[in-house]
Amino acid sequence: MKVDIGTHTPLYPAPDLIVGTYDSNGKANAMAAAWGGVCASTPPTVAVSVRKERHTYHAIEERKAFTVNIPSERFVAEADLFGTISGCDNDKFALTGLTATRGTCVDAPTVEEFPISMECRLVQTVEIGSHVQFIGEVVACLVDESCLDPQGRPDPDMVKPIIFMPGYGRYYGLGQEIGRAYSIGRNLLKGKEE
Repeated sequence: MKVDIGTHTPLYPAPDLIVGTYDSNGKANAMAAAWGGVCASTPPTVAVSVRKERHTYHAIEERKAFTVNIPSERFVAEADLFGTISGCDNDKFALTGLTATRGTCVDAPTVEEFPISMECRLVQTVEIGSHVQFIGEVVACLVDESCLDPQGRPDPDMVKPIIFMPGYGRYYGLGQEIGRAYSIGRNLLKGKEE
């Protein structure tokens, strides 16, 4: 039996996305954002939600650009620090020892050591309660060559993305594959198709 636990958003898991920006002084900054994901395939767009009081909010508003970086498991401490302190008072890149690399197509930095970086041009801003959702068109997707499969796609087993569990404050890695999408469900149709 299910019980009503009130209004919550237990969408597990959440991505651990690191949003890169330049502030008004041109200083590179990055923040952790678990509220984010894909909006559309065509045009390729992603969204991240940021509180108005965050340093990153003002940077995106000013520069109309941001990057979405996907850290691998080995950078869990650095990714956590990006979400723990403010870039207004701290140089997060100096503290983590990671490298801010100027974007190739947008006015925002990527995190060089992270296996995936998507450069985004701001296309829409949506105010939603406690957060503002920034929707960006992906104008460049940079992937470490060592993380590509033979077809040139990012291989999740090589990327080893960090998974965040909202409400519990814990990070996880990916588990084992449990089935093939667009295939495993068809097993339920066997014997029912005529």
